[in-house]
Amino acid sequence: MAPLLDSGERLTRVELEALQLERLRATLRHAYDNVGFYRRAFDAAGLRPEDCESLADLARFPFTAKADLRDNYPFGMFAVEESRVRRIHASSGTTGLPTVVGYTARDLDTWADVMARSIRAAGGRPGHKVHVAYGYGLFTGGLGAHYGAERLGCTVIPASGGMTARQVRLITDFRPEVIMVTPSYMLTLLDEFERQGVDPRSTSLKVGIFGAEPWTEAMRREIEERCGIDAVDIYGLSEVMGPGVAQECVEAKGALTVWEDHFYPEVVDPFTGEVLPEGEEGELVLTSLTREAMPVVRYRTRDLTRLLPGDARVFRRMAKVTGRSDDMVILRGVNLFPTQIEEIVLRTPAVAPHFQLRLTREGRLDALTVRAEARAGATPEQRAEAAIMIAAAVKDGVGVSVAVEVVDPETLERSVGKIRRIVDLREVTG
Repeated sequence: MAPLLDSGERLTRVELEALQLERLRATLRHAYDNVGFYRRAFDAAGLRPEDCESLADLARFPFTAKADLRDNYPFGMFAVEESRVRRIHASSGTTGLPTVVGYTARDLDTWADVMARSIRAAGGRPGHKVHVAYGYGLFTGGLGAHYGAERLGCTVIPASGGMTARQVRLITDFRPEVIMVTPSYMLTLLDEFERQGVDPRSTSLKVGIFGAEPWTEAMRREIEERCGIDAVDIYGLSEVMGPGVAQECVEAKGALTVWEDHFYPEVVDPFTGEVLPEGEEGELVLTSLTREAMPVVRYRTRDLTRLLPGDARVFRRMAKVTGRSDDMVILRGVNLFPTQIEEIVLRTPAVAPHFQLRLTREGRLDALTVRAEARAGATPEQRAEAAIMIAAAVKDGVGVSVAVEVVDPETLERSVGKIRRIVDLREVTG
């Protein structure tokens, strides 16, 4: 069945690129005129907004990094008067000052529109019930999903995160067709269904829209097989808008369609900053095209992906994020990402899809221990065999030796949001 498309999705490539250039030039002017950071950055580079005469010219403009947002905390990146800001979101600030983002009334309308487009592309339809288990509050996930589902004409169940047993009861009793949640917490919900003696495949759920953290094809298979749903990926980040920057379409899984009429994507070499050709993996850089309160120019997401041609829609697609450049662990000269370990854990018998990586220092060398939970009923022999299999697969597939501990079921911390995959104890053990 052909996907439903709105007017923006029906643009030709020529029409889209003309619209992008018009909106890009307006964004650069808006940022330069109203945000001191951008005015100083453009001046230092010897550039003015009118120097952007083509989409390719954007590569001449300076990057924006998360540190720039923190340096301008709280409202220094806003491009409108505070009286025009209708909502403020912020990051958790666990590693320093939070990054603060603002939205005008028009920004909130745009966000609801792209989220509605995303949910529809994922398989949601007007009249569906949508169980939102993303966190509400300063985190953009819950409210972004909420208003997008309402804009599409869905019934929203604003469950938020936590209270796992209650979530299972709500899903069982309220019978939603769609769930929106982080993939790691979905695994926690599936465990709770099974603990309560309920087969997750017997529920009303048909589609799961998962985001806020990288996840692998192996995790998709795990969720789809255990729950009997279509598991699709949504991408976004608060600095650019929130969820709804890109969406995996249910009829064409494997890459996410970037809503290019609102967000202009580039992929760059994470070390040199050079723009890479379509198809090459690098760091995703995004420029907002329609934001009023807080335009962002060439924001370095640190997410690693590739840009790909469009398929059912004119917009280009991005490959599933394989990891973050700032999550990469360099272990004895070898680059390692948590998603590589995830794929190995998920295909290993006798262990559950819950794991954590612990970095320590042994003398002058870094060491990594993979802690994976055993599945219920696994024998000591099966646990020992699983540990050997994981260590061998990491050595063969990644090229580095790690220690492996298979711990008791429900030993590791469960996630109600973004899971903490890496625990860095090197300062403690060094």
